[in-house]
Amino acid sequence: MIRGFFRLIGLLLLAGGFIFMVYDGARYVADQNLRFTRFGQFWNDIHQSSQLVFRTWVEGIAPWLWNSVIRVILDQPVFAVLGIAGILLMILFRPRKPLIGYARD
Repeated sequence: MIRGFFRLIGLLLLAGGFIFMVYDGARYVADQNLRFTRFGQFWNDIHQSSQLVFRTWVEGIAPWLWNSVIRVILDQPVFAVLGIAGILLMILFRPRKPLIGYARD
């Protein structure tokens, strides 16, 4: 049950990544200027104060983590972050392979 839920979340993240790839592509066709929507900017557009709270929380736990890992992720395009997160969830929660020669009762 929980495996199916996380696969659904992964599929929705993949769909969101595809939507942002189409959005950035349409913006390129319209402007003839290749600009990707950054994940940090998208997060600010959705809910600005939550990113600030997350930053203070991460810096309270491990200050090096913000500059070396989280900030790099926030500077990536939205379609890449959502796509990779969706693929990881789909792979991690894939159905188990059936066992050959063994019957489950």
